[in-house]
Amino acid sequence: MNIYIIAVGRMKKSAEYDLLKTYLKRCPWDIRIIEVEEKRPLKAGPRMKREGELLLKAIPQSAIIIALDERGEKLRSTNFANKVSAWQDQGVVNLVFLIGGADGYDEKIKSRAHYLISFGDMTWPHMMVRAMLCEQLYRASAILSGHPYHKD
Repeated sequence: MNIYIIAVGRMKKSAEYDLLKTYLKRCPWDIRIIEVEEKRPLKAGPRMKREGELLLKAIPQSAIIIALDERGEKLRSTNFANKVSAWQDQGVVNLVFLIGGADGYDEKIKSRAHYLISFGDMTWPHMMVRAMLCEQLYRASAILSGHPYHKD
């Protein structure tokens, strides 16, 4: 199973970048990060629409699409691991996680997503969310393999 994280914005060298790289190295799945960016100074509505177009264009064929959204379902790590495992068992070839821009998603993204998940009620910086998602993917792999990393 190929895992893609398609995110709005470019990540620069930072503590978040280092953390992201740490979990990417630990994770047994092939995780590819694709960054999209609209450089024109657009107002919020047109920028969301354009970011949505860029995100949709980057999604590979036959993908299950999970959008990280503050209004999405909150999952325990074990439930998240079970969902990833189920998708893998179903033969899903491409599992895609979307991270939108600061203004959120265009409605086309939400309607195209198979699932919306949330990392809680708090607002997180978009670059931090990338590292958090990679940590949760590593944690899911640890849970599924019986590795003691996850404590429940």
